Amino acid sequence: MPLKTVHRDVLEQDLRELLDPTETSDYCPNGLQVEGVCNIHKIVTGVTASLDLIELAIERGAQAIVVHHGLMWKGDPQVIRGFRRERLSKALAAGLNVFAYHLPLDRHPELGNNVQLGRLFGWPAGTAVDRKGLVNVAQLPQPQRLGELVAQVEQVLGAPCLVEGNRALDRLIGKVAWCTGGAPGYVEEAAGHGADLYLTGELSEPAVHIARELGVSLLGAGHHATERCGVQALGGWLQARYGVEVEFHDLFVTV
Repeated sequence: MPLKTVHRDVLEQDLRELLDPTETSDYCPNGLQVEGVCNIHKIVTGVTASLDLIELAIERGAQAIVVHHGLMWKGDPQVIRGFRRERLSKALAAGLNVFAYHLPLDRHPELGNNVQLGRLFGWPAGTAVDRKGLVNVAQLPQPQRLGELVAQVEQVLGAPCLVEGNRALDRLIGKVAWCTGGAPGYVEEAAGHGADLYLTGELSEPAVHIARELGVSLLGAGHHATERCGVQALGGWLQARYGVEVEFHDLFVTV
């Protein structure tokens, strides 16, 4: 049976319409970052366009990778050398297309990291409360003790969770707020919307003090761990739409 394929330009256009990268200013170019071969019949998805993921995609016979963290970021050096050269040269030599979607994938109302992570925990979809649509706030159906909630998060994500701010494990949590990845600075906004708990991927020293002073429980569940689900959901969408082969590979890191 011949392999089903999708043309690179069709994939690029459909992803642009789906994720609408022009809606939010970002720290990187969203979309096709490296142009490869035209016809794509296998896609590898992952969190970050690391050298390991690029090499794995080539070994697996993929013509494209779709990731959350791409190759180019604002403020990067304009000289291509070292690890940047290795990543780029491998992708170019193999004709590998590199697609990356950062904030557009975080905030998508169906496939986004935030909504998908909330579903993993069994939390209500919640309401985006910040101007970029990145912080979700939801009332839990039943209040949970902090200790039980932390254990649930760790079990679902398969990684330990840092607990800061109000660390009383027997306190009841009624309203939760969350934003995947590195977003500790939103803890004040979460508290302002009545959240008892704010979960993100990474913590910062200022955010810990703010959480303590506001009485909010602050959870750091891992940048990588909290951002696996969006690109997995996007991979499922790609497979259903085009019938091409899609593989998610989790090159897990603990931060």
